[in-house]
Amino acid sequence: MGGIAAVLTTLLYFKQRALIYPSHMPPNSRTEVPRPVQFSIHDAEELIIPTPDNEKLSAFYLRGPRNGRNSQVTVLMFHGNAGNIGHRLPIARMLINCCGCNVFMLEYRGYGLSTGEPDETGINVDAQTALDYLRDRAETRRHRFVVYGQSLGGAVSVKLVAKNQEAGDIAGLILENTFLSMRKLIPSVIPPAKYLTLLCHQVWPSENWINKIKVPVLFLSGLQDEIVPPDHMRQLYELCKAPGKIWKPFPAGDHNSSVLEEGYFESITAFIGDITDPLPRGEKDEVP
Repeated sequence: MGGIAAVLTTLLYFKQRALIYPSHMPPNSRTEVPRPVQFSIHDAEELIIPTPDNEKLSAFYLRGPRNGRNSQVTVLMFHGNAGNIGHRLPIARMLINCCGCNVFMLEYRGYGLSTGEPDETGINVDAQTALDYLRDRAETRRHRFVVYGQSLGGAVSVKLVAKNQEAGDIAGLILENTFLSMRKLIPSVIPPAKYLTLLCHQVWPSENWINKIKVPVLFLSGLQDEIVPPDHMRQLYELCKAPGKIWKPFPAGDHNSSVLEEGYFESITAFIGDITDPLPRGEKDEVP
């Protein structure tokens, strides 16, 4: 047992970035990035955005219908801990088709074609860089933004919104299958390491930020999630004090398939319609 503990301690402390940020998975994810045109998204830009600490981030800006109802709404999308932005283009296409919004997809440092190596501090810089870019860009500076994060991207999104919501241009937050904190997730992902969680220096403490959120929040929870226990999402919902929070469970959805469940994009479409409408909205608890 002592040997196992030593191995786990070494892995958790010295190799946790590789464990938490498997940016090379699936194989070739650092070099082979699907492009918008491959998914019939033709009104798009492929961008390289510099960060304050001199990394270069790959990004896609995808336009929805130019004169549609949500042509002044841009979804800022943050993906999970594996793959690249190209792998999420089918999701972005559905957002455009269903909501008529624009979508900005950021690639974290150390993922896809972006430079650098991923860690919590750096990815938070990347998220802020993306929002600042949209705020400064002539085409989007007057847009309303909806921040949408899946899994790790949810943790990125929570902190970004908590720190930037006072400007008034963030209309809402969408979270899918994210976690309370990385330390609280470890016992579920690596059960033998449950007593070593304090060694985790990539913390992502969404539970400490979610109660600061004031904009409406849509919680999309796959109740069959085999990676992030669904109770993490429910606890984040309970901790959230936003007056316009919505709980949308997917009874058959697992960690990666919730996006395929019936009602997923309909829920997002309704949410974006509500939060960009001038009428006030109250708290909703949606049940299956």
